[in-house]
Amino acid sequence: MKGGVRVIEFIRDKGLFHLHNDKVSWVLMLRDDELGMPELLHLYVGKPLDNAQSAVMLQTNEGASFDSLRQILPYACPTQGRGDYRPAMVSVRDKTGQSISELFYTGHFISKGKPALPGLPATYTENDEEAITLKITLKDPLSGLRADVSYTLFENEPAMAISAVYTNEGDEALTLERAMSAALTLRGSYSMLHLAGGWGNERQVNVLESSPLTRTISSSRGASGHEHNPFAAFFKPGTDETSGECLGVSLVYSGDFEISADKNAYGTTRIVAGLNPDTFSWRLDSGDSFQTPECVIVFGDAGLNSMSAVYHRLYRSRLCRGYWRDRERPILINNWEATYFNFDHKKLLKIAKCAARAGIELFVLDDGWFGKRNDDTGYLGDWTPDTDKLPQGLGRLSEEINALGMMFGLWFEPEMVSPNSELYRAHPDWCLHVPGRRRTPARNQLILDMSRRDVQDYIIDAVGTVLSSAHINYVKWDMNRNFKEAGSDELLGGGEGELHHRYMLGVYRVMESLTKAFPEVLFEGCSGGGGRFDPGMLYYMPQIWTSDDSDAVERLKIQYGTSMCYPASAMGAHVSASPNHQVSRITPLATRADVALGGNFGYELDLTKLSEGELNEIARQVERQKQLRRTTLRGEFTRLLSPFRGNVTAWMFADTERLILCCYRVLARPNAAPFVIRLKNVPAGMYKLEDGRLMSANDLMNAGLIIDFPHGDFASRVMVLEREAAL
Repeated sequence: MKGGVRVIEFIRDKGLFHLHNDKVSWVLMLRDDELGMPELLHLYVGKPLDNAQSAVMLQTNEGASFDSLRQILPYACPTQGRGDYRPAMVSVRDKTGQSISELFYTGHFISKGKPALPGLPATYTENDEEAITLKITLKDPLSGLRADVSYTLFENEPAMAISAVYTNEGDEALTLERAMSAALTLRGSYSMLHLAGGWGNERQVNVLESSPLTRTISSSRGASGHEHNPFAAFFKPGTDETSGECLGVSLVYSGDFEISADKNAYGTTRIVAGLNPDTFSWRLDSGDSFQTPECVIVFGDAGLNSMSAVYHRLYRSRLCRGYWRDRERPILINNWEATYFNFDHKKLLKIAKCAARAGIELFVLDDGWFGKRNDDTGYLGDWTPDTDKLPQGLGRLSEEINALGMMFGLWFEPEMVSPNSELYRAHPDWCLHVPGRRRTPARNQLILDMSRRDVQDYIIDAVGTVLSSAHINYVKWDMNRNFKEAGSDELLGGGEGELHHRYMLGVYRVMESLTKAFPEVLFEGCSGGGGRFDPGMLYYMPQIWTSDDSDAVERLKIQYGTSMCYPASAMGAHVSASPNHQVSRITPLATRADVALGGNFGYELDLTKLSEGELNEIARQVERQKQLRRTTLRGEFTRLLSPFRGNVTAWMFADTERLILCCYRVLARPNAAPFVIRLKNVPAGMYKLEDGRLMSANDLMNAGLIIDFPHGDFASRVMVLEREAAL
């Protein structure tokens, strides 16, 4: 994060703002409307410009239709009701029911560094020299709505963080009905890449070709969701993984969101990103303000990999925080697929002893340790140990695990409550519900009303009490269902539209409190697997369970798609049983480990049922991971071959010490020719192959390597090339 130059120039006589470093330019312009009022336009984002006035030539009024020039102007903070029919960034309704707004420039302020966002996760700087921020103030003279839009340019990255504060400076209350974080305009044809799927097949790569229509990805589930991720990339024709220009849009938020791209008949595409307006409204009394989540825009000029690399560096080191941010993560064993709810103290210790013998560093006790929870029908919310399963409590279990040389971790689902629980019987009003409507459980559970302060305080106290009761080093934080009948007793009579966002603010408050109170505990996010894999979670938890589908072949697509925005250091990736519990596929143990190698490595199987040979193989896998995890955690990740396009998937990690090439073949073929792969983005130097030969970075990229896959389906090959010296 060092070494770059970032500048914000304001060319007053031209009304131009030029935010730039040696990797990107971002140009905004003030334009007087037909009555001489200054409006803010977004003219350009892309490769660095020598002169910001070059971007002005891109702005033309040609092609304006008979009804409105406003259909083609690239507004930086567009409103509705004034002849611009594209998606708006902000919309308010006044007491008369009108929702027309006009936002005009009133001033700006430039400062070093990057301000924090109160109550919200966001990227950050460690000193003021790492970034520079432009805050532009716009105001509607009639309603009194004020918009302060902040643009932060990072020092040495083609990355811009954008957010807005909407304030009511009028005398009458306003209802904020649309509160997006960012808006920008692109010229020309851009395809849209997004990550879609469902439970068990999250973040599959989907591409929508450029066409004159509105394309929207969103969630209204109360979480960012399995179905869509709050990330999209826009790229020009001919762009691939290693060439061409692209732009990433990533929202740092874990709840309902919307990213919309509207291409009009005049060849411009407006992109807006922020809170989903379908589940949002917010009352702004006179003097009240509303802070939007942050949107991080990244420009890449060397293909999708170049964009992803920026997100990986930024999110790994300036979004993730705390004790575990830069530390190597422990290799874990989770008991879930080994025992499910059927365990006791003795059975857990038996698994732990096998794990310790293999060199595994962390034992995680999953669901079923609390209340009388022998299945999923009850006791969520009652966070007290089950004395039938654990008669000596968590303290004794953690001591015995520690005595084996391992850390100890626990699973929680703090945001949920079972109707069959002491908590629900004592506080039936604490769940999300609508008076007069039935309360519909899903997975035999209801959702706690995290918008309420008393509910937040209960969770902080209950989870904190457990974490203080034993030597607990790790927490898996789950969230296994989405909203139904979403209402709150405390928001009746006009505040119902605030619930979804207030819920998320409550979750963030709880996570902030607990992670600060237990700074050395490694927190891992989870939501039915990957249902809340987003930047908001990474601010509190440096890793997230990537998917409940742990099948190695399925994970190729899931991990490949996830890498479009998120670093490998964020991905929980485990070796599970064979046949796989989700798809029943039989996959070699070596392949399962090779796929998991690229993330936070662990195991989810019953080690006590494995043969001596399998346990020895696991011990070798664990030792290899300990040797390589520094590179997989901090090295640059490059996608080479896509699982969405062929039978072979490949990616690599590279740092100053080594290069790790990971190749996976799904199906074997008879009489197949040798498979050759050419590497990309190899740091300059000489590399020692496993047979002792030396190859230059140039030859690895141009001549390539022959990959000798093992015989049979679902084969893998991991090659470690030690770097000898830079050329």
